Amino acid sequence: MPVKEGKYIYCIIAADKYQIFGECGIGGRGDKLYTICFNELAAVVSDSPVINYSVSKVNLLSHTKAIELVMGEFTVLPVRFSTIAEDENKVKKILEKEYDKFKSMITKLEGKKELGLKAVLNSDVIYKDILEKHKDINMLKKKLERSKAYNELVEIGEMVENALEAEKEIYKEEILNTLSPLAEEISINKVFEKMMVLNAAFLVEKNREAKFDQNIHELDSKFSSKIKFKYVGTVPPFNFVNLKIETRNY
Repeated sequence: MPVKEGKYIYCIIAADKYQIFGECGIGGRGDKLYTICFNELAAVVSDSPVINYSVSKVNLLSHTKAIELVMGEFTVLPVRFSTIAEDENKVKKILEKEYDKFKSMITKLEGKKELGLKAVLNSDVIYKDILEKHKDINMLKKKLERSKAYNELVEIGEMVENALEAEKEIYKEEILNTLSPLAEEISINKVFEKMMVLNAAFLVEKNREAKFDQNIHELDSKFSSKIKFKYVGTVPPFNFVNLKIETRNY
């Protein structure tokens, strides 16, 4: 039995006419991205089998790239990965029922960009700093080099880790104090490696982006030997909007 075809929803935009964005729909079939409109709202969709797409790198990239393509022309409300409506009428019902909510969200994001920043410590430099700043750790380290006692090894390990966490908080606070005044909202995400100080997204008005960039460069210059910054600009605002649409409820 053939799989039923539906409409894969990528994002919601403010638009009132049919438009095609390209042939880059998820699934690798060359399905075109196009709008389904209701009044002044539109869902950007592609034809797709009604299936649960696996959370693979290829599929996630297709989903993101489609939204990025639309971002070139519109403020977007990203929709959660693998959201599929059964047909065009269902998409229009969603737009009709959530019209005020979606319009309000688009207005909130208008003229703003999501900018991402990761900050990772240089382990060699930071551990050297810790030994210089914490004389008790340095003294215990020198004692340990002579005795190599297990209990002292555990003790110095705990002291160093505590000092490292304290250092990370100091740097994190300075970075956020420098950048927060320029952001409308901030999303602090989970760090995923030991030396990572910060993993954050900033919602910034476009007219403040140049100043935000400048502040990033100043932080990079100030901490060039201690921190490596990874700065990513103009990505879909997943950290501030990721619409979960339960299509069966419409």
